[in-house]
Amino acid sequence: MVAIPDSDRMSCRACRRDGRVSEGYPCRECGTFICLLCSIRGVVLCADCATRAASEATTEPPRQWTRPPGPGA
Repeated sequence: MVAIPDSDRMSCRACRRDGRVSEGYPCRECGTFICLLCSIRGVVLCADCATRAASEATTEPPRQWTRPPGPGA
């Protein structure tokens, strides 16, 4: 296996594995590095953004939908 130079190595923010920066994608929210394996698995958010999104989803109150006024109202 070829050693990855330190200048091209970065730790994946989703799984914490080291990988080549050129072989990964940015987090959808903050832009940090997500490795190619996580991207193939469908991971689009780093661990921090995924935690933040999960906590926001559980604390947001449900929306109250109302019908728009009908004709003649």
